[in-house]
Parts: sequence; structure tokens; C-alpha cells
Amino acid sequence: MDYYCTSPATSYPHHHHHHHHRRHRSTDTATLSPEVAVHKALLLVQSDSPDSKFQGACEIRRLTKTSQRCRRHLSESIPHLVSMLHRPHSPESHLEAALLALLNLAVKDEKNKIKIVEAGALGPIIGFFQSESLILQENATASLLTLSASTVNKPLISAAGAIPLLVEILRCGSPQAKADAVMALSNLSTLPRNLSIILDSKPIPSIVSLLKTCKKSSKTAEKCCSLIESLVGFDEGRIALISEEGGVLAVVEVLENGSLQSRDHAVGALLTMCESDRCKYREPILGEGVIPGLLELTVQGTPKSQSKAKTLLRLLRDSPYPRSELQPDTIENIVCNIISQIDGDDDQSSKAKKMLAEMVQVSMEQSLRHLQRRALVCTPTDMPINTCTSEVSSK
Repeated sequence: MDYYCTSPATSYPHHHHHHHHRRHRSTDTATLSPEVAVHKALLLVQSDSPDSKFQGACEIRRLTKTSQRCRRHLSESIPHLVSMLHRPHSPESHLEAALLALLNLAVKDEKNKIKIVEAGALGPIIGFFQSESLILQENATASLLTLSASTVNKPLISAAGAIPLLVEILRCGSPQAKADAVMALSNLSTLPRNLSIILDSKPIPSIVSLLKTCKKSSKTAEKCCSLIESLVGFDEGRIALISEEGGVLAVVEVLENGSLQSRDHAVGALLTMCESDRCKYREPILGEGVIPGLLELTVQGTPKSQSKAKTLLRLLRDSPYPRSELQPDTIENIVCNIISQIDGDDDQSSKAKKMLAEMVQVSMEQSLRHLQRRALVCTPTDMPINTCTSEVSSK
């Protein structure tokens, strides 16, 4: 399959059926000045001849691939391109050309995104989701992803019935279509009404399955986690995630290896679960080896992630309250408490102990430097490492 679409802004290698159209055309318009080429493309797409329309659509797609100015100038071609989509018996190559021209017109152009939906493109685009043709399916998903970035379009896309079909693509589309579908759903989920339709479409098994297979540092993983974070705000979302084999583990893996943004969604999702029902979710989350990743986040995450990670560590402790005045609620003490509850030879506790020792070392060095700067000769008496070792050995 060499005709994958990669991202809305990218060019789409042409389907092999119509390479020949391109060849005999390139001589006549590629050499024209942009103004003349734009004018010619508009005339072609307005023609009554399906072949001229097709040629016009290919030209518009070429001209708008990288030029913001052409996207503006060719805005008036939108109704003509949309009318091409409404002819279901057209050759697939004609439908594809119109769809890709609209896609390029919509990229980074809010006005065109709105105008395409106003011109009636949603009906046919959503129809292509059920097309036998994988190419039309992929291009329709990519188009919807681009159109869903507009706030004005979000309720309209949902009202047109797109959400259950996007979830279906997420379940059984091609790899590229799945990635585009999860991003489109993530865009749409910012409206509460849309989020509940997404939840009703039972997307979590498909999101988890995509999250397991994609690179944890990818944009796809980020969008999967952003959706999961929103969906676990509801009881059925939490239950769905916990019942999915490897669901919590996939989120923990993003917490360890994702982009900063993804890690924030991942820790947010786990925290939401734990805050909703600590007794129910504490064990499953601990069981997936979350502690080392959380420890790292308390130091390396964004300020938001750091504070979520600290709150979650407190909740994962056996008792959520400080043990006593003698044991202040430092990260070190909290983690020591947790480790002491876990099986001694558990991989995460040995990893966490090592990280803690390093963190304690670093924080002691920082305290010492701080004290030296103030030219005080006293040594720090409250060394967290003491309380930590006694805590672990006394168990």
C-alpha cells in the first residue's frame, strides 16, 4: 500500500489509476504563474464536464498543498468540490481527488474548515467511512480529523453521527486510519456532550489496543492517553479500562516513556481513578509497577505532572495520612511506606529503592550546598535516609 495518507498537511501519493492524468497535465499548468494557475483551476472545477472537474480538483490539491495564499484564493472552489462528493457513482479517483483537494484547503485554514462543513461535505465524508475502498476510508478519516480541529465544527460533526463510525474505524481501520480516528475523537472530546457519545460507543478496548501497539513517545499515544484521561472521569470508563487486559499497564508505560504531554495525561488518568475509589483502584495500579515512573515524574515532569505524581503517591500509600510528626510527608517517606508494603523482591521496589537512594543523595547534596552558601557550620540532622532505612528494616 503506497497510498497511505500520512498527515493532513502532507501530500498523498496518488492512487496508481490516475498517474497518467498527472503526466499530461504537468506541462500546461505547473509552469503557469500562481495567479493564472488558480484562475484556471477554478474554471476547470466549475465546468460541467466530470473530467474537467477531476482535473481542476487535482490542480487545486497541488496548488494548496503548501501554499496558505492559494488556500485563501481557492476558497471559492469549495462548493464545487463538495458537489463532486455528492455524486456517488463517480469513479473512485474523482471522489478521491475532490476529497484530497478539500483536505488541503482545510489544513491550517479555519475559515475553509467551516466553509467545507457549511457546504454540506459531512454527509458524503461520513458515507465514505462505510466504503469498500480503503483509500476513501482513510482520506475521509484524515478529512474529519482536520475538520474536527475547528470549534465551530465539533458539535456539527457529532450531530452528523460521525462518532460511532470513528470508533468503528478505531476498532478495525488501517493503521493510518486508526491513528487519525483517535486524534479526531480526541479533538471532538473537548465538548462534554461529545464525550458522553464517545463513552457510549465503548471505545476503550480499541484505544487500549492502539496504545499497546503504538510507540509510547508518539503523538498517537498522547491522544490515546488524553482520551483515556477524559473517559476515566466516568465510572463506566474506569471499569472498561480495568477490565481490559493490559489497559492500566499501557498507561503506566506511557507514564514512563511518553512525551511530557502524554505523561501528564497518563498520571492524570491514574490519579482520577485513584481519587474516585482508592480502595478499588490502588492495588491494580500498584500491581503494574507504577512507582519508579511516578518517582521520576516528581522530579522531571511539568509542574502540573509533578504535583499530580505527588498526590498519587500519597494515595497509593497504605494509609493516605502522614504516619506521625516524626515522619514528615516527604516523597522519600511516602515511597518508603509504599515499598515496605510491597513484596521485598519485587522489581519495582528494588528499582524505586535505587532511585530513592539517588534522590536522597541529590537532595542531601543540595541541602549541604545550601547550608555552605549560608556559611553555617551545622550539619543537617534530619537526614531522610535514616528514617527511610529504619522504616524499611523495621517491617
